[in-house]
Amino acid sequence: MAVLRVRKYGDPALRQRALPVGEVTPELRAIIADMTDTMYDEVGIGLAAPQVGISLRLIVVADEEGRSVQALLNPAIVEQGGEAVGEEGCLSIPGVFAPVTRAAWVKVEAHALDGKLLTINARGLRARVLQHEIDHLDGVLFIDRVDAVTRDRIKRKIKKEGLREDASRHAFAL
Repeated sequence: MAVLRVRKYGDPALRQRALPVGEVTPELRAIIADMTDTMYDEVGIGLAAPQVGISLRLIVVADEEGRSVQALLNPAIVEQGGEAVGEEGCLSIPGVFAPVTRAAWVKVEAHALDGKLLTINARGLRARVLQHEIDHLDGVLFIDRVDAVTRDRIKRKIKKEGLREDASRHAFAL
């Protein structure tokens, strides 16, 4: 398979709402394999199709140990609750990390490659990863979920210093 180019902050593809996945085709399976290779190459534990310039409601997520990957088609959060703050980074914004408040638990519905409806109940890191990647499908970045002062500081830093191309290889990012 192939490693795809991860789109970086400022790329318009990251701000567009992705289109629903229709039929599972050999091309879609190839995209999923390439996204999985890309996620591992970038040392991430989740990747959304818009991050590689593909406008589809498709994410790949690794388990918490990073051993297995699950492709989720048209994922949606159908229930959520609680509140948890955790530091996040993003493969599309390398070298930038900030505390983000998210739901402590989520219930996600999505389709698997075989067409079956999946229900995933997640807490902790898995819940955070699912929320982060589903946000990408709606054109939302993690920096949109931080307070205004932090967001402005991050944007000023990016404008002044640019993005570090090698940063994702040195720290955990989603």
